[in-house]
Amino acid sequence: MYFIDVILPLPLQRLFTYKINRAEADFLQIGMRVAVPFGKSKIYTGIVYQIHQNSPKAYDAKDIHQILDKAPLVSKAQLTHWEWIADYYMCSLGEVLRAGLPSAFLLQSETRVVLNQKFEDESLLDDKEFLIFEALQYQSILTIDKISAILSRKTVLPIIKGLLNKGVIQVHEVLYEKYIPKVVKYIRLSKPWASEDQLQELLEKLQRAPRQKEVVLQYFQAKAITGKPVAFSAFVKEYHLSSAAVKSLVEKGIFEWYTLQEDRVKMNQSSKEIPKLSDLQEEALGKIESEFKQKEVCLLYGVTGSGKTEIYTHLIQKVLQQGRQVLYLVPEIALTTQLINRLEFFFGEQIAVFHSRYSMNERIEAWQNILQNKKKAQLIVGARSALFLPFANLGLVIIDEEHETSYKQMSPAPRYHARDAAIVLARQMQAKVVLGTATPSIESYQNVIGHKFAMVELPERYGKSLLPEVALINLSETYKRKQMKGHFSEMLLESIQESLVNKEQVILFQNRRGFSPMVECTSCGISPQCPNCDVSLTYHKFTDELRCHYCGFTAPMPQLCPACKNPTLDTIGFGTEQLELEVKELFPKAKVARMDFDTTRGKYSYHRIISAFQAQEIDILVGTQMLSKGLDFSNVALVGVMNADTMLNYPDFRAHERSFQMLVQVSGRAGRSDKRGKVLIQTFNPYHQILQQVTLNDYQSMFNEQMQERWQYKYPPYYRLIKIQLSHADYQRVNSAADWLGQSLKNYFNEWVLGPSSPAIGRIRNKYIKDIMIKIPPELSIRKVKKQVQQVKNHFQSIAPYRSIRFSIDVDTY
Repeated sequence: MYFIDVILPLPLQRLFTYKINRAEADFLQIGMRVAVPFGKSKIYTGIVYQIHQNSPKAYDAKDIHQILDKAPLVSKAQLTHWEWIADYYMCSLGEVLRAGLPSAFLLQSETRVVLNQKFEDESLLDDKEFLIFEALQYQSILTIDKISAILSRKTVLPIIKGLLNKGVIQVHEVLYEKYIPKVVKYIRLSKPWASEDQLQELLEKLQRAPRQKEVVLQYFQAKAITGKPVAFSAFVKEYHLSSAAVKSLVEKGIFEWYTLQEDRVKMNQSSKEIPKLSDLQEEALGKIESEFKQKEVCLLYGVTGSGKTEIYTHLIQKVLQQGRQVLYLVPEIALTTQLINRLEFFFGEQIAVFHSRYSMNERIEAWQNILQNKKKAQLIVGARSALFLPFANLGLVIIDEEHETSYKQMSPAPRYHARDAAIVLARQMQAKVVLGTATPSIESYQNVIGHKFAMVELPERYGKSLLPEVALINLSETYKRKQMKGHFSEMLLESIQESLVNKEQVILFQNRRGFSPMVECTSCGISPQCPNCDVSLTYHKFTDELRCHYCGFTAPMPQLCPACKNPTLDTIGFGTEQLELEVKELFPKAKVARMDFDTTRGKYSYHRIISAFQAQEIDILVGTQMLSKGLDFSNVALVGVMNADTMLNYPDFRAHERSFQMLVQVSGRAGRSDKRGKVLIQTFNPYHQILQQVTLNDYQSMFNEQMQERWQYKYPPYYRLIKIQLSHADYQRVNSAADWLGQSLKNYFNEWVLGPSSPAIGRIRNKYIKDIMIKIPPELSIRKVKKQVQQVKNHFQSIAPYRSIRFSIDVDTY
């Protein structure tokens, strides 16, 4: 008797064992997918983890439903890395599997409802049940989605259960495939006419059919020019031919159809040589290669505009020449657009792209190409999810803008940090890592000081261009002197006008989307709140609605105050939408665009906005933090930060570090060509230490100051953090559970447990939230701490009233 242990895409801390026969045991390999029954009727896709002959003791193993692959879909190296993620970030392998594998690979069964022909007594049915019964008279099979549509409601399972109990219906589970390969129709000459000797005879035969004769002649021309197979639709379109004439030739047996499977995403061929480096860049490249002989990780610390990407391209070229793959991680999908345009010139068809804006089918094709180590998947560019891909022979990992918080997955599990997980992946695959940034994270810089990482510096901009001039505008003074126009100081307005006159571009930065973050009644002080979350609704003027940015709830903007019925509702604060409208009023002749979450929802939205700005079709670009991340625009002369104080006053121990990084990064978008750029930062507190450090680009002072504070208040990198979050719809239950959990943890960790406490927003999606923070001193073993936390969690989940409470753990929650 043979058995397999299977990883299922479920948040369960264990593997499940299934029975297989000898033939299946000989065929199956670790990493293959199998469809297995789970529970009473469901079928899930699992990954084979182990093949053995040890039967489970606690239950009888079920047979597998079917084998889904001919070869492993997940490599052993991947499984090793996934195990590390599950162990370190305290989640299940199933949660890592669900995050790592494109959803189309995880085939799930679909519930199909059919009528029981023996049922006759319709009087037993209520109105809703009768509707389903009647629908099954006309349609033999109904899915759950169709039943929801018929009843116009989402929750239909109680009704289906009632019909099952009354013997009206039968339920079946059917496994269905989500991935649809792209198939392209081609034409070719059929065998009797394929030889050159037959060409003259063929043309004579078509003498009386001039359109068909033209198709044949154009076919030969297309073959001669490209030397490639002729795709039917492209051929007809390019040569302005009649598709009916082509079909007639197929019917006559002169042409024949055939199909080929193709990838949906194709790169152009490389068209340029990689440019030579400057002396400073050449020196940095040599140092990185020298450091790689001793250390696996090198921090490339170069000021904004110093040409880090050019150094990356030379490193990539050398690794590709060794026949190894390269992973290039970027923090934001917006960055992939401009980056791919640059890399495509040098590496062309070797590039594969993987991120969530690509369709499910496109991601599956990229996965298969990387797994098979194809030539068109040697340089993989992607956001943090690209970390889970099945690399065959990884040689280099580049983590651009390594300081970015976007690399941290906040929810759902696994709550991993892509930078840290990528370093572990590289170590497992004996690859090297380059961390690139102009503002290193405090953890990475501390690792350099502690000799864990190497560091190479690029202190000057490429081409000797100067760093931008940074000036602070005191809003307190400008408001007192009445030198403000809307949210713009006179100095900022004059600088924008000057840039527009000089045909230069402007970036305006406000890290808050929407028109206004809050609406308030000036009569009674009431502010419209989200019914599902403890947060005020944000006003979006374009759609004239109030919207919750946490749960998505929307409501029309009321004309009267809902409490006192007075028409005195007013907006408080401003976001990018209001800023865009103000700019259009102040500069009516300028072309203005906005780049935030609301304007970049579509697949090609980033590309459209970035390309238009790069082509200088946009004069002023208003945006959120998306604009601060590594984008390169040569004609930007001015960057305006509308309000720096909101970032500085955020209740987080990393607020000052992140403010420094974001302000330096957004400042770095200015003056990237010959002319020196200008950065104007509006603030009510121009004497704030962080803002002074930004004006001087003084990273070292910021680092020293932050390290001193973190040692004093016991925060990372000196102390580690684990955050536990409980959430439930019942406030009393989550409160008592948090008290019990806090006391249990204090029995182990004493004063190192903070909380339980409610976060800044204590209710989201009608779930009340309680947080508990554990600080881990340097002398404590993090492995032992995690083991004790897991024991407390197991005990917590064994208490009946607490089982329904959502329990999430976030290791290194920063």
